[in-house]
Amino acid sequence: MGCPHCHMSSTTEREGRTVHGFRRFHCRDCGRRFNERTGTALNRVQVPTDIVFLVVFWRLRYKLSLRDLAEMFLIRGFVFTHEAVRDWEARLAPLLTEGLRQRRAGKAGWCWHVDETYVKVAGAWCYLYRAIDRDGTLVDAYLSATRDMAAAKAFLRSARSVTRVEPEQVTTDGHTSYPKAIADELGTDVDHRTSQYKNNVIEQNHRGIKGRYRPMRGFKNFDAAHRFCRAFDEVRNFLRPATYINQNVSLAHRRIIHLQRVAALRDLISAA
Repeated sequence: MGCPHCHMSSTTEREGRTVHGFRRFHCRDCGRRFNERTGTALNRVQVPTDIVFLVVFWRLRYKLSLRDLAEMFLIRGFVFTHEAVRDWEARLAPLLTEGLRQRRAGKAGWCWHVDETYVKVAGAWCYLYRAIDRDGTLVDAYLSATRDMAAAKAFLRSARSVTRVEPEQVTTDGHTSYPKAIADELGTDVDHRTSQYKNNVIEQNHRGIKGRYRPMRGFKNFDAAHRFCRAFDEVRNFLRPATYINQNVSLAHRRIIHLQRVAALRDLISAA
């Protein structure tokens, strides 16, 4: 294992392990001691990695508050505060988001449905831009304080960057910023449809973030809100058992898919 301080490879493993079972090392170049967690997102966290992963995963997946999670694990013998949950979410949610965004590069369809929904941050309404393709697969999510041309362009740039797909058709509502934003960011050859009824699929898809966000009674910080909304949508999309809308997946197959994908999420955290 390379040294996280001087980045040299001349290290020696020391005898024994940390209280959480991590191997210990000594760097012969800089003389510093470190363990497997040093320099990672979980450096100095005094809780096993599996527990931290479950806390962050349950926070993103289920309708649980910061204090709910601290209380649930207290019964299981793990003592930490709700502020620790907040800190772990801030550390690990971006890692999950980035890992999942890299996994789905090039996998989005060519027909996009784009819309915005409202999210309250620090007492003010903000706009969560979201897009899915024809099969219901997530394209991107982007939180903006405004609903204007600049926000629409920023969202479309982000969507094209993460998917690495040039859509052939984009369906939106009647907001006036979309025609020019689509032409500038995606090209003039894109077929832009404006229809309230043809965009019902994305309107219904908003129910995921709405159902998760409402029990939280809003966000206190814009950056935290953006981080949470993106991570929530990425995890929700990754755990989705169907490959297209209204696909019939048996309960047994759903269970297998869920276990496999939760294990993949755990591997993303372990690799970090």
